[in-house]
Parts: sequence; structure tokens; C-alpha cells
Amino acid sequence: MSRNAITDRYLEAAERSGFGAGELLAAARAGVNLDATTYFGRCLGRPAFLSDAEQAELVGDLNHLHSAMAALPDRLFGGDLAAFARAAGMTEPQVTAIMRSHSKVPTRLARADLYHDGTAFRLMELNLGSTVGGMDHGLVNRAALALPFMAAFVETNRLSYVDTLAELATLLAAEAGAAPASAPASAPGERTLVVVVDMPDKIHLYESLLRNSADELATHGIDFLPVRLEELRIGDGGVWLDRRRVDLIFRLFLIEEFLRPEAPELLDPLMRAVERGDVAMFSPLDSELYGSKAALAMLSDERNRHLLDPAERVGLDRLLPWTRIVRAGEVTVDGELVDLYEYAEAAREDLVLKPAMMHGGAGVALGWQLDADEWRDRLRAAGDDAYVLQQRLRAAPELFPTADGLREMILIWGAFTLGNGAFGGALVRGTTDLSGAVLNGAGGATLSCCFHELAPA
Repeated sequence: MSRNAITDRYLEAAERSGFGAGELLAAARAGVNLDATTYFGRCLGRPAFLSDAEQAELVGDLNHLHSAMAALPDRLFGGDLAAFARAAGMTEPQVTAIMRSHSKVPTRLARADLYHDGTAFRLMELNLGSTVGGMDHGLVNRAALALPFMAAFVETNRLSYVDTLAELATLLAAEAGAAPASAPASAPGERTLVVVVDMPDKIHLYESLLRNSADELATHGIDFLPVRLEELRIGDGGVWLDRRRVDLIFRLFLIEEFLRPEAPELLDPLMRAVERGDVAMFSPLDSELYGSKAALAMLSDERNRHLLDPAERVGLDRLLPWTRIVRAGEVTVDGELVDLYEYAEAAREDLVLKPAMMHGGAGVALGWQLDADEWRDRLRAAGDDAYVLQQRLRAAPELFPTADGLREMILIWGAFTLGNGAFGGALVRGTTDLSGAVLNGAGGATLSCCFHELAPA
């Protein structure tokens, strides 16, 4: 029995029809340049499936997470965003950058990275805003539907998918249209100009992927252009690329870039233009703050439960694993106060150590993969407020067809939510390594698309 009945029906139908494990990959390659996508040229032997009930529960829990996260500055820091940022481990240059570029409400575009433990989805981390990545997964859904077997199965089982790139186009057009009066958006009938900006030594790393996504966004009236900072001219009340006024800055640079000594010279002119209202930026830097592991630790801490409303408590209890900021002193574990370091050393095989603000698995230490001395050294080197400890999550394996027959895999679900809190599709990463190691596409995980069940009429 699989996680849901849709998966069981798919495996049975594929076996009856002789639909092979390599056919989805072949169809994807025929319809998409997979090498220039998040898939890195690879694709699992079947899609992943979400039932209507699973999707509804997950989206409800993620919306409760977002509302609780957005309320943290008010509930814990009297509305002081800078104090929230410092408590989350930000340095003063990072706090200054956030205060230059923040929004009244954190962006709703998010990707939650989750395991399913056989009972419910459990959150590992939350990524918000323009840096989330993986929004091109719908290209493989589209390619899959060119296969008669897949098209028939999707129709028979009332399945669908969300094209996250198409939803992004709508969001970008709205963000550009909401630019301050000092920086008007494109005139009616003109295409929206969105420039993608990263640090000079990083923009080339994603250039092929960005240009592939740009081809898709172009069909929605968005000129989505990766550029180097030196190509932009800042002045005359705006930001310009050649003679065209930029409608929106699409930010790829991360908050940790502000720790680099060259950051002020490179980024200050652009940040000042955003601060003046000469150009809009998607997404503001506070999205990095709300998506930090330290913010998750604040919500997980039992001492803050009284600040949550009843619906938030139910959703977060189901979604969030035990997570605490690493600092000397006592923490609550199962309702009892214990010394954090003593508990962490004793419970090594059930804990993960993560940097509060880093991305892509950088700096993560898995307690069950280290011996006691290595784990103790990593804990002591972590330092106050820069790291969190999180309960180990164990994903329930799922069956996937391979060239060697059905094999168990564990999945990380990258579930997107959109501006209105709706489900925005899912990017799925899978591996036959069942140990729970750090799992991402660049590190060798194989990706798949997701089809979800439509709600009853």
C-alpha cells in the first residue's frame, strides 16, 4: 500500500500497459532541454502524486506557518523588525540591508521543503521569494502529458498540475505594476522588463537555467533578462538597461552576500535606488529573514506557544519538527527543561545541526553520520545564535519504477505556495539512499514532477 491510492493505481496501470521506467525521461528530454533546467538532465521513472486531502491539509498548514511567521516581529519584538533580524542571527550589515528593502507583509511565494513520514508532511526548511528555485518543474508535467498513457491516467484520475513559471509571470507583472509612482511600470502594450541580478561571480552559474526559464516567461509578456550589475545604469530617477527602464529587479543575491567585504561597493547603489523607490525589487531582503531556520526555531519553542492562535498551533504541531537556536542554557524538550548541549550530545543520532541563514545544505551536520567527538566539536564550534538544532525527520519510502524494477526511494517535496496562499505545484527530489542524507539536485538527487488530485466538484 502506497502513501495514497493514486500511486497504487498508477503502479498497477503502468505494469498492465508495459509503460517502462525510461519512457517519462525520454518524453521529458524530447520536449525539454533538461540540462538547462532544475532537473540537471535527470528524471525519475514516474511522477509523484498528491491526493486532494493531502494537498488541502498541506496548504492549510503552510498558510498557518506563513501567518505565524509574518506575526513574529509584532508578537515577540514589539514590531521592531531590526530586533527580529538580530535575534535571528543577522549581522549589522545584514540588518541594514533588510531595513532598506522590506515589505509590510512577507512575500507569499514560498517553497517548503518537506518529508512525508507516512502520516503527514514535516517541514525541514522554508524558502521565500525570488531565490527559491525549482519553479520550472511544470515543463516536465507538460512533456509527460504528450504520452498517451500519462494523458489517459491523468484524465481518468482527475489529476492536474500547477505551472509555477506561469504563476510567477503573473506575480512579476503585478509586482512591476505596483512600482512606486517615482518608478512607473511599462506603458500599456509594452512588455514588462525584469532584470535578474546576482553577484558578479555567481550570475554565470545559473545563466543557462535562467535563459531557459526566460523563454517560458517570454510567452507571458515578460522580458526576463539575467544581467551583470555593471550593465545597469542607475540615475535619472530609475534603473536602466541600455535605453529601457527596468520595471523590476529580480533578486538572486542572498543575505549572506552582505558579509563579503566587496558587497557595499557592488550592491549599495542598487539598494539605494530600491530604498528611494526608483525601482521595485522582487523579493525584498526580509524574505531571507522570515525563511531563516532561526525563525522556525522561534515558532517551535514551547515558550512561545501562547502567542499562536488555536488553528496555528494545530497546523504547526503537525508541520514543524522540534527546532531550537543553539545557545548556552536550557531548552524545552517534551515539556521538560534540559541543558541544550547535554541534550544535543546525548541525542546525537536524532538531531541535525544547521546554519540559521545558509542555503543549499551548506554547513549542515547530520548527527547520525558523525561519531560522538566530531559531533561535540561541531556543536561547540557552532557559536551562539548562528545555528539551530532540529529533530531528525524520517521519510517513509515510496516505490518508483527503475531499470532494475521497483525500488524504494525517499522524497523531498518542494511544495510551492503562491501570492494568494494557493497551492503552487511541487518539485520532487528522490534518492535510493534511505539514510536521510542532505538531498538536492546538484548533489545527485533525481527529480520528478507532481500531479495533484482535483477537489470534488
